[in-house]
Amino acid sequence: MNIMTNSRKQKLVPIQPDQQALLRKLPGVDHLLNLVTRQAFAENIPHTVVVNSIRRVIESRRQQILANNPAIGHNAISDSQMIEAVKQSVHQAMTFNLRRTINATGIVVHTNLGRSLLAAEVIDHLVTIAGHYSNLEYDLVAGRRGSRYSSVEELICEISGAEAALAVNNNAGAVLLSLNTLARDKEVVVSRGELVEIGGSFRVPDVMTKSGSILKEVGTTNRTHLRDYANAIGPQTGLVLKVHTSNYSVVGFTAEVSLPQLVELGTEHQLPVMEDLGSGTFIDFSKYGLLKEPTVQESVNAGTDVTTFSGDKLLGGPQAGIIVGKKKIIDAIKSNPMTRALRIDKLTLTALEGTLRLYRDEQKAIRLIPTLRMIMLPLAEIQKRAQGLADRLKQIGGPRLHIQLLKRASKTGGGALPLLELPSLCIGLQVDDLSANTLEEMMRANDPPIIGRIEDDMFVMDPRTIQEDEYPTIETAFENRIMKA
Repeated sequence: MNIMTNSRKQKLVPIQPDQQALLRKLPGVDHLLNLVTRQAFAENIPHTVVVNSIRRVIESRRQQILANNPAIGHNAISDSQMIEAVKQSVHQAMTFNLRRTINATGIVVHTNLGRSLLAAEVIDHLVTIAGHYSNLEYDLVAGRRGSRYSSVEELICEISGAEAALAVNNNAGAVLLSLNTLARDKEVVVSRGELVEIGGSFRVPDVMTKSGSILKEVGTTNRTHLRDYANAIGPQTGLVLKVHTSNYSVVGFTAEVSLPQLVELGTEHQLPVMEDLGSGTFIDFSKYGLLKEPTVQESVNAGTDVTTFSGDKLLGGPQAGIIVGKKKIIDAIKSNPMTRALRIDKLTLTALEGTLRLYRDEQKAIRLIPTLRMIMLPLAEIQKRAQGLADRLKQIGGPRLHIQLLKRASKTGGGALPLLELPSLCIGLQVDDLSANTLEEMMRANDPPIIGRIEDDMFVMDPRTIQEDEYPTIETAFENRIMKA
């Protein structure tokens, strides 16, 4: 008797006669290859893709048979069904893994959906640089090798007011590089309430360990005083670190030391002071009726030696870690061999430069950088978009489609402004004979996928994060995928 192993239970399970019969009837690779190559869908498809797809389909059917899947009978392993399965597998293999999606979640800086969108004029220049040679490390004036960072350093300094700047691959890299340069084998004094963990299990203590510095935590989770820092400073102290709690907030009975106070303390003890802003922003959102978020300029003006922040969150640019500060300190960081390992490529530099240029005019930045535009989108405009889309979908769906306009709140996302709730008007959808989960799956299967959320047994879309040119796509998806289902 044939047997198979159930790895989870670690016991042998006999293969039944009907399973054996199905396994024997499974077509071979050569047989299917001969059939598939005659099909129109296989034209111009690489041979390896076809063969690998055939093998995947056969193995999938085999595993389903062994699992005694009731849906797998003789019909499921017929030539026609196997060819159709291969067709689907080929299509999947030939489709880009990284695809455009429509973000209808209301989360502006959605980490899972690629975070910030680039401005249109930035994209135009990015395409040009991507398809041509560039002066990435060539000084056009001097006619010799130049620095890859020169294209952005002057801009960062111009906007932030810092003496010098450096851009690396992300903010975790910026923090790691700075700590390794300034405090390797030395103690770094930081408040216990600022030992941040963000998405992807990035933890400040872990980064410190990898940088070679020694964590010296002071204070308590909710209250840290200047005397706590002062008492912790000793012969082994190399740096005083302040970490902005950009992705959470400690409220209630709290106390924290201001950045100017820490800078004064650092000056007194001849110690560098570093601030990790996390997301980071050049714009004071409180001017526009939103919650206060410390700006890069404020950190620089406070006298910090080093400030680190992200390029792809509130800044609205590409993924990058930006380091600004005193020239002597930044020069030392640039000289660290780790800088090369963390450097950014020409496409990131191009996107970052283009985004930074927009910040020369704050109102222009708000108007043209999608992240800023979405965060500051007026409620009246959102209501107009929600009502318009609801009316058009109702015409498409008829009595089968049920629509509600829901007062909800959008979120900034990306670990930034965690307490900020942006008033919004969402569209809640229900379709007769379709569950909310089925509706969500069908929209997610669209090309491009439409990503919303499920609330109160409804598929919900937030217009705040839907781009203006995406509304026709949503309407078409509902008409073709939902209402014809």
